[in-house]
Amino acid sequence: MKFNRTHTLSEIAAIISCEFVGDASFPVEGMNEIHVVTPGDIVFVDHPKYYDKALQSAATIVLINKQIDCPEGKALLISDDPFRDFNKLTNHFRPFQASNAAIAPTAKIGEGTVIQPNCFVGNQVTIGKNCIIHANVTIYDNCVIGDNVIIQSGTILGADAFYYKKRPEGFDQLLSGGRVVIEDNVGIGALCTIDKGVTGDTTIGSGTKIDNQVHVGHDTIIGKKCLIAAQTGIAGCVIIEDEVTLWGQVGTTSGITIGSKAVVMGQTGVTKSIDGGKTYFGTPIEESREKLKQLANIKKIPEILDKLK
Repeated sequence: MKFNRTHTLSEIAAIISCEFVGDASFPVEGMNEIHVVTPGDIVFVDHPKYYDKALQSAATIVLINKQIDCPEGKALLISDDPFRDFNKLTNHFRPFQASNAAIAPTAKIGEGTVIQPNCFVGNQVTIGKNCIIHANVTIYDNCVIGDNVIIQSGTILGADAFYYKKRPEGFDQLLSGGRVVIEDNVGIGALCTIDKGVTGDTTIGSGTKIDNQVHVGHDTIIGKKCLIAAQTGIAGCVIIEDEVTLWGQVGTTSGITIGSKAVVMGQTGVTKSIDGGKTYFGTPIEESREKLKQLANIKKIPEILDKLK
């Protein structure tokens, strides 16, 4: 998430009532998760295991729960609870806005676009030209939809990320201030859920077609001209490159990359990053020909045991 103007380190510290290390006028341009930060961003870290990763990331402001030496070219915000204070910043810069209209007055709808009954289109949503939004679709605030997009009934764009911190009293949600971005010529089936980024974008590339009942987690990036079949579940922070095919009931873990033109057969569990241009099957995932050989050999085990008697 980029702010609408550059803020100073001291201004940000005042918002969350914390101490800072660095020049009071140090520029702060936005906030983001560690995998997508750029210079000028705030990243938060609250566990020693991840201190180095945060400090060595592209982020130039680190919201941290310990006083440490500040690396050159960076600034620190010292907080007793970085998770809580990251949420405070999200609330400050992108607060929830109620809407009492089916289509918010601030939404922009392109020429030739049709929105069927019982849809909700939130604040600052942009929808391009010649789209069809079928009945009962919900489009949360700040979503961006390109031209010639078709969204079938019951789909939800922009729900909150499934991201929690476990505390003694229960689970504390990390607030979502990101967006969903749907590029041109995308087709999305019925009853799909595409979660917005925590502070960045969940993106569906141009020409991609998504079947019914597919879930796409927060901050995932799906490339161009992909095919994703029904009941597939894609976790957060996944990168799916161009022209990938995921058949029905595929599930992925978070933070992986699926290479361009990979084909993943139905009911496969994608537990690790995989190369493009190959076909995969099974859990744990392997190239399909190897996996099918293994299954064929397993069927021979009773016959082999009989011969050994």
